[in-house]
Amino acid sequence: MSKERIIFCDFDGTITVNDNIVAIMKHFKPEGWDDLVDKIVTQQISIREGVAAMFALLPTSRKAEIVDYAINNAVIRDGFAEFVTYCKEQGITLLITSGGIDFFIYPLLQSFPIPKEHIYCNASSFEGETIEILWPNRCDEHCKTDCGMCKTSIIRSYDSERYERIIIGDSITDFEGAKLVDTIFARSHLIERCEQLGYAYHPFETFFDIIKQLEAEPVL
Repeated sequence: MSKERIIFCDFDGTITVNDNIVAIMKHFKPEGWDDLVDKIVTQQISIREGVAAMFALLPTSRKAEIVDYAINNAVIRDGFAEFVTYCKEQGITLLITSGGIDFFIYPLLQSFPIPKEHIYCNASSFEGETIEILWPNRCDEHCKTDCGMCKTSIIRSYDSERYERIIIGDSITDFEGAKLVDTIFARSHLIERCEQLGYAYHPFETFFDIIKQLEAEPVL
């Protein structure tokens, strides 16, 4: 009996062409943001610590322009609409698993037929003087990396005996999840990490590449 396919798809730098958090920081240039990115990348601080600290540099008085910039400057990667349709037609469960933030992810995905309960991301509060990031999907007892939005916890909730687990991603928030799945679709930094660890992966530039590969591979 074949397994059910389930896909855990990153958002920033995967569904969108660029990383939206980095784009926000580059545009608004709060002092010290680039040092925080370096510390995340070199794993001197956790992803959760770094993302929280970066957004705490931005005043909530600029909410409207920050939200507008994030939404209006994001570009959806080619083939994503067709990919969502393909998953629905093939009975593949598509989950969006993102270390990004609700105030840009939900608006950017609202035109696609993806149930809100299939979108996992960080939340935000604009109640204080600076933006506060909230963490509704924190690490379970098996994860010690302080992800913030823990992809491995979500992946583990889908039994590997029942599901063929597939990850699509590009960067540091996908590193741990890639260790748990059957199939990896990778670009950018995730390719580098897969090669360092000796993991098989499929490179992609558009979601058409992913559709083609899924059609070519029989379900496990």
